[in-house]
Amino acid sequence: MNILISQLFTGLSIGSILLLTALGLAFSFGLMKVINMAHGEFIMVGAYVTYFFQQFLAVPLRGVDGQREGLVFVISIGAAFLITAALGLLLEVTVIRRLYGRPLDTLLATWGIGLILQQVARSYDPRNVPVTSPAWLDGRLVVAQGIGFPYARLFIILLAVICVIGVYFYLYRTSNGRRTRAVMQNREIAASLGVATRRVDAYTFALGTGLAGVAGSALTLIGQIGPQLGTGYIVDAFMVVVLGGVGSLPGTILAAIVIGTLNPIFEMYISSAGFDSAASLGKVLVFVVIIAFLQFRPNGLLALRSRT
Repeated sequence: MNILISQLFTGLSIGSILLLTALGLAFSFGLMKVINMAHGEFIMVGAYVTYFFQQFLAVPLRGVDGQREGLVFVISIGAAFLITAALGLLLEVTVIRRLYGRPLDTLLATWGIGLILQQVARSYDPRNVPVTSPAWLDGRLVVAQGIGFPYARLFIILLAVICVIGVYFYLYRTSNGRRTRAVMQNREIAASLGVATRRVDAYTFALGTGLAGVAGSALTLIGQIGPQLGTGYIVDAFMVVVLGGVGSLPGTILAAIVIGTLNPIFEMYISSAGFDSAASLGKVLVFVVIIAFLQFRPNGLLALRSRT
């Protein structure tokens, strides 16, 4: 039972990371039908922003004031959001805007931009580099004998919850969010009512890339970062978007939790059965379950309703 609880918690933390990576992708793909293959590289950019903040701001403070060091880490998360959002806005204005209605062209263009961003990271340092988490995230919360939840993963879950609440308030409590929902439901009618759809596209794409930067900051808490950091998450992020229903916030949340929870549970049972490569087989089983489910509900768990 203890092992199962630990695996479920691990799955919840993995699902939180998948949610952070897929939130922005869900809206950019659902709103603009843009297949952003550079989304993983924006995750990498966010991780490197946190790394640079630690190297140039937190390291000089180490041993002087641990609370200030932790504050620098929190500030770096906000900086990762702003910097990656600015890069996303620049990408939308200069490249993506000229390719609307041509999904294959957007796929190739964003894939090439992703390669450029990877090469920039390799030019700085081709190795994976560590990011030391703040001292207040060391250790774990012991809830019972043999069951402990690491503070770093609890922080990742909390960060995902904060981002979901922020996206909800943006969509349902702001004028820009209402315009975004209007364009997602019916672009032509929204445009005829005076909504600047291209401006909505730009803001939504920037929001998506900013959330990818936050995901990159979260990933610094669970391992080293490098030029290939985002590559391992882009496929899972697209799986979350497709399973949840394109453009659906509740569907994206539910799909991230389902995929994140199924993966470690499958790995646990495969490993207990004595099979090798439990991680790979577990991911294959998750793919099989998703494909089987989409045969019955091709629009996903909670498809976005529209007036088309």
